[in-house]
Amino acid sequence: MLEYEYVAGGCSLKYRMDPEGVCITGWQGRNWIAQVPERIENRPVTAIDRKAFLSRKNLREIQLPVSLRGIGDWAFAYCDNLERITLPAECIHIGKALFLDCGHLDCVAGIFHDGSAEGQAREAWSPETGRLLAAGLIQMEAYYLLEPAAVGSPEWLKKWDARLEAVMGAEDQEGYSKQVLCGEEDYGSTDLEAFLRTKRQKKVRLAMLRLLCRERLSGGLQAYLERYLKTHTKGCRSEESWQVVLEEGETHPEYVHLFLQLGCVTRENIEAMIGQMREDQPQLRAAFLRYRQERLEAGGFFAGLSL
Repeated sequence: MLEYEYVAGGCSLKYRMDPEGVCITGWQGRNWIAQVPERIENRPVTAIDRKAFLSRKNLREIQLPVSLRGIGDWAFAYCDNLERITLPAECIHIGKALFLDCGHLDCVAGIFHDGSAEGQAREAWSPETGRLLAAGLIQMEAYYLLEPAAVGSPEWLKKWDARLEAVMGAEDQEGYSKQVLCGEEDYGSTDLEAFLRTKRQKKVRLAMLRLLCRERLSGGLQAYLERYLKTHTKGCRSEESWQVVLEEGETHPEYVHLFLQLGCVTRENIEAMIGQMREDQPQLRAAFLRYRQERLEAGGFFAGLSL
């Protein structure tokens, strides 16, 4: 079948003509963003072929058109630095393992036609839901959550939370024997303590994400997630919630706010936390110093007066 080329903005899209419309078969370019047009040669772009964007290491964002009706298997697999993708919420066919090994994917946005004569595209779900969807695919390996028409619905959120509970409730050591059998060539390390830390930090990030995106979050699950973060703070037997804040708090201030809000920082552990901060973390340090002054020191002062 004949293959053609569409060039725009320094990027090249390979495509073929199908009976339903245009099918994108490949992408080339040095840009960090790939924008697929809604029409090529006055025909709608209706499909992304299997492996069309496979291993495009420089891509951080992909924008797909609302006209799309199908995406083939492994279409975006091994795009290591992909952080955001926009999908049509009316997409009919979704292939398997679309985001295999896309470990940095943080948001899956959705769009749909608003029904106007101009056919403008509108957001199908909130940015918070887009982050939940990305985490469901990448962190929880739940590809059944990629149902564009259902994303964000009460039933979808119930499925998301059920998967979250399964992940949170799994033993930290689960999967370690497989890693040992596969060896360092596939996993980089067979150290048990490193494996356990990674597993718990994954749980911490998921817990934080759900607590930051609380739509239809049940009181029981909320209490469980909060308790998990508080029992893995500085001074506990394992300190993964603190380690995540220490490593990522400078670029994710929402993690810091939640961590402080939940009472994970106390008079007993705050000095040790501040002592671990690096010079290149001024915002993190400022947040903790402000918390110490306004909450811990002030609290102690007024508590003394009450006596």
